Amino acid sequence: MDTMTPADITARLAVLRQEHRALDDQILRMAANGDDELEAKRLKRRKLQLKDCIAKLEDMLIPDEPA
Repeated sequence: MDTMTPADITARLAVLRQEHRALDDQILRMAANGDDELEAKRLKRRKLQLKDCIAKLEDMLIPDEPA
């Protein structure tokens, strides 16, 4: 991941954020319909993984400050 350019990181962030929003919508629909709880838990776990990945990529965009 360290070899990614800032443009690559920004593009990847956009894709991950879109997937994160889509999962959020899907989880809300499942909760409203009373669908499979196990599937909802799996989707929530994936959403948290995406959130972690988004945070790591955002940190890569922040330049290191000299001490």
